[in-house]
Amino acid sequence: MNTQTTRAHHQVTFVVLVVGVIAYALLQSLVTPVLPVIREALGTTEGNVTWVLTAYLLSASIFTPIMGRLGDMQGKKKYFVITLMALALGSALAALATSLPVMIIARVIQGVGGGVLPLAFGIIRDEFPAGKVPGAVGLLASLSAIGAGLGIVLAGPIDSILGYQWLFWIPFIMIAAAAVAAIILVPESESREAGRINWFTAALLSTWLITLLIAISQGSGWGWTSPAVIGLFVVAVAVGVVWVIAEARSSNPLIDMKMMATRAVWTTNLVAFLFGVSMYAIYSALPRFLQTAPDAGYGFGATVTHSGVMLLPQAAFMFLVGLTTGRLAQRFGSKRVLVAGSVVSVIPFVILAFAHDQQWTIYIATAVSGIGFGLAFSSMSNIIVASVRQDQTGVASGMNANIRTIGGAVGAAVMSSIVTSQLSSTGVPSESGYTIGFIVLGGAMVLCVIAGLLIPTIKKHVVGRHMEEPEVPLRHAEFALVAGGTVVGDESE
Repeated sequence: MNTQTTRAHHQVTFVVLVVGVIAYALLQSLVTPVLPVIREALGTTEGNVTWVLTAYLLSASIFTPIMGRLGDMQGKKKYFVITLMALALGSALAALATSLPVMIIARVIQGVGGGVLPLAFGIIRDEFPAGKVPGAVGLLASLSAIGAGLGIVLAGPIDSILGYQWLFWIPFIMIAAAAVAAIILVPESESREAGRINWFTAALLSTWLITLLIAISQGSGWGWTSPAVIGLFVVAVAVGVVWVIAEARSSNPLIDMKMMATRAVWTTNLVAFLFGVSMYAIYSALPRFLQTAPDAGYGFGATVTHSGVMLLPQAAFMFLVGLTTGRLAQRFGSKRVLVAGSVVSVIPFVILAFAHDQQWTIYIATAVSGIGFGLAFSSMSNIIVASVRQDQTGVASGMNANIRTIGGAVGAAVMSSIVTSQLSSTGVPSESGYTIGFIVLGGAMVLCVIAGLLIPTIKKHVVGRHMEEPEVPLRHAEFALVAGGTVVGDESE
């Protein structure tokens, strides 16, 4: 049978992927603004309730690359559906939770859904016509970031109108619908990578990620120089070194170190880390800044809902930019679009650091950040998807997402430490703490520009379904296909 005639249209597949990815992205951020509400409802302490965030972060960091790898080997549709089912189960359990341990278990289950994004990228690469891949990957990447931003915006209204449980029921409904649609409409990938999961290196990867992220996320509370935090950092570094050596020597690596060392991959991962530092720090710090009473000398005394509205331009402009990045990449190349997005992303931090005393300047800053983040997120995802063999798409995208998550944890921790180190006589963070923090985040974006310039130059495009093979075979280290109408070699021109 000609399977080509029985496959769903790629636009139908894309709609299903969008619903699943947005629901996953919402779950990343919906909880953050209402942690005090959840703490009171579950009868726990301010310190313990942070594990609602940390448990999700740890679980997602472990499962994102593993689910991507399993999808590469055994079928991307199959594992896309599994991740959606895990997200749905975790969301329902979180909505019904009446104690902190149950809520933490629910968030761990939700973390399995971290594989949604890399699996979705893999499905796009397998199923879409070559010319449609850059635009689809770019838009989906933008929508994932938009969903995270919308979570901050929508959390207040949902909680005040429906109750915090609906922060989980709404994504549950979206995810359940996406799972059913995926089973019926999304075709299974014909691309497979031979091999099996290397559980030894998977355990090593999980160990260093867990120890690193716990140290980063709990450093402010436990003390950065405490034996526990220092010990966790030491373990993370030691196990991380062992993991790299084990993966490099393995005949069946979980994460191919040769792939990770490809210039297009490691430079884009560095960009992802730096963007994670700044973007997620904004999500955690800016709402607190806006909600601070003007008596402190800054802030607007905004409610959770109002502060979310002030962040809305970011999500809106990320969406609008995401609609255009595919065409921009085809015309200018993904590298140039990424560098342009990085340059633009410096501007909002300058505004936030030195011109944050009027609400209109905050709206301008969030709008400009939406433009910069939208350009960069779409482009970096395109580069990663196209910089590896087709059967490595899931695991490569998963590691890129992981590195961005680690950057986000680092950025939030650094920003929190800077802000809390500058306290006024009343115990409220001083304005100078936020100013210094925004300058540091802007500096990360300057480094991002430099890292973006190191990405190899774009040459030709050959990715996607029904694509033509390159005229000259590429060596493994040079197998770097970049979206936006180009192929990237291992070296720049």
